[in-house]
Amino acid sequence: MKKQISIKTAPAAIGPYSQGIAVENIIYVSGQIALDPVTGQLADGILLQTRQALENLSNVLKGVNLTTDNVVKTTVFLQNFDDFAVMNKVYSEFFTLPYPARSTVEVAKLPLGALVEIECIAHK
Repeated sequence: MKKQISIKTAPAAIGPYSQGIAVENIIYVSGQIALDPVTGQLADGILLQTRQALENLSNVLKGVNLTTDNVVKTTVFLQNFDDFAVMNKVYSEFFTLPYPARSTVEVAKLPLGALVEIECIAHK
């Protein structure tokens, strides 16, 4: 049985989807962009956007008593692959060994003009 995850410390969904879904011991966190959950404003630049997106993702996990240590897989969507090094530096501040499996892809466009979006799968 699936259970919706909905917390106030991460931005509300901007479409017909959930912030996350729990199915037994697996947590699926929807892609997080750099929206500030209080102001609704998008952070500036790839460094701040990556940090805010990962803070949002971390907050969704905290909502079900998990941390980034529980993450087994991430997918990172970049509007410009030239931003990879900066994104990767910030990303390394949120994850420790053993790092989750990861895919990183360049995309044509992200919601609200975001530069990065990050989703994950975590295990309880």
